[in-house]
Amino acid sequence: MGFMDRLKDKLTQNRDKVETGMDKAAKAADSMTKGKYRDRIESGTDKAKGALGRFTGGDRRDDGPSGTDEGGRGPDRG
Repeated sequence: MGFMDRLKDKLTQNRDKVETGMDKAAKAADSMTKGKYRDRIESGTDKAKGALGRFTGGDRRDDGPSGTDEGGRGPDRG
């Protein structure tokens, strides 16, 4: 079993933990920038989660956006 196979297996087994870590990192980055780059951070987090889904063989599109603003709306805020 090669490195990429082992990586894929570990990511598949721990996908929830990886996504939780992504969300925590995004929240920390948003806090440190005082919301100035919130849209970009959310977009990057969503793209990273999509790439994780494609790599592990299952894209979780039903989870919705990674973050919401105070009104409970997603990144389009419209």
